Amino acid sequence: MYDISTRKRALALVSQGRSLNSVSKETGISRAAIRSWQHRLEPLPRLATPDPGPPADDSAYSYLLGLYLGDGCISAHPRSTGYYLRIACADAWPGLMQQCREAITKVRPGIGVYALKKQGYSMVTSYSRHWPQLFPQHGPGKKHNRRIALEPWQQAIVDAHPWEFIRGLIHSDGCRITNWTTRMVAGESKRYEYPRYFFTNTSSDIVRLFTDTLDQVGVEWKPLNQSRAAVTISIARKPSVALMDTHVGPKH
Repeated sequence: MYDISTRKRALALVSQGRSLNSVSKETGISRAAIRSWQHRLEPLPRLATPDPGPPADDSAYSYLLGLYLGDGCISAHPRSTGYYLRIACADAWPGLMQQCREAITKVRPGIGVYALKKQGYSMVTSYSRHWPQLFPQHGPGKKHNRRIALEPWQQAIVDAHPWEFIRGLIHSDGCRITNWTTRMVAGESKRYEYPRYFFTNTSSDIVRLFTDTLDQVGVEWKPLNQSRAAVTISIARKPSVALMDTHVGPKH
């Protein structure tokens, strides 16, 4: 739930003549929430509900954490004390969408999960009052504009299930591609193909979490030089690609 100062700052932007859409984009707060604050600034009284505790499945949580850091967000319901967890999944990868749904239900058995269709992708969505407790990286604005660090209990899960975390990050903001080149052998031009993995993110903190975990499992990587804000990590050495193929593989 957003505190009073956050609500007042959002409404102050609106009072300057800004549109709800522009304020929403700047703050990361939904237009519906801002609109509701124009009628009622104070949050509704919270109902006492028991905290369901830690994730029911640590392996699934490690994967879901990677998806959330890459392509996920949490937004407050405008008329209740609950929150929506949303993970963007491209329609080109139906297997990824199914894995995302399964991970959510393993982390919170019995919870409802549905896909909200968009153009070219779907938002795999689940409602709960406790998503911010499971993903304390939640906050106003875009992830790359604020500090992202794992809580000790989250780091312990990632340390125990590093490949699931790496898979979640690759499935959200990464890919596996096949490059090719030609070489002259005995006077003939021959084509050689070689796979490699890429991961791209604009948050230096999230990139660091990714590379630190790669170091933990013995995967060699290097950053690519780019002019834009995002950082791309390349994994191209054969032994490292073989490890990634064994534990991650391409999206499908």
